[in-house]
Amino acid sequence: MIFTSLKSNDELVSGSFSLLPKHWMFDNYRQAMESGNWALYFKNSFVVTVVVTAGSLLFNTLAGYTFARIRFRGSTMIFVCLLAGMMVPAQSIVVPQFIIMKSIPLFGHNDIWGQGGTGWLNTYFALIIPALSGSIGIFMARQFYASFPKDLDEAGYMDGLGYLGTYLRIYLPLSGPLMATLGILKIVSVWNEFFQPLIFTNTESMRTIQLALSLFKGEFTIQYNLLMAATVLVSLPMLAAFLLFQKQFVGSVVSSGVKG
Repeated sequence: MIFTSLKSNDELVSGSFSLLPKHWMFDNYRQAMESGNWALYFKNSFVVTVVVTAGSLLFNTLAGYTFARIRFRGSTMIFVCLLAGMMVPAQSIVVPQFIIMKSIPLFGHNDIWGQGGTGWLNTYFALIIPALSGSIGIFMARQFYASFPKDLDEAGYMDGLGYLGTYLRIYLPLSGPLMATLGILKIVSVWNEFFQPLIFTNTESMRTIQLALSLFKGEFTIQYNLLMAATVLVSLPMLAAFLLFQKQFVGSVVSSGVKG
């Protein structure tokens, strides 16, 4: 990908194969960034990624703690239903999601019945709210918290802490590896998301970087060298995040697969 980003488009379409470029075209990166308002595209992706990741960490760890440490009627059945949701393709529910986003009352010039406007379409809400849920995150959190001894719960109850207090004061400070793993998985997923922004937005002001990469595809040709240059730049934040949390990521994946 890096070598391709440094080749000329004529070299790429010539049909001859060589790993290294014949002429190193570092100017491809400048041309790629000048092809659109990339500062806006990066900002949109950054805002959505940060908010979705923070919200997902909160919801997933709370749900995982509930299923692992609190026994209530129907908990097993609810957990099984959540796991079954992992087998449902995201594409199969996109039409209901689109209708819901478009029919939000009192947003996007909609009336109180959700009619007459666009609802949450072309807003951050449409990109953030559907992405907050995730069965795999709840499953990993549940497996992580299930590995802790019951003594932690008893210590919390003896100190007068309720379920929420035990989670906040005892379990949350021990959740560093879990948070790192869930955070990396969600960051990569949201940062690389193409389908939902394509469905829920159609304005440049809400364009994300994955949609922006399609700018290099013309009606008859694709500027592969500029596309690869932009892809390299788009991949750098994800590479940095993984290298930063690599140790915690590997450790938590191993521990989450062990049932306590």
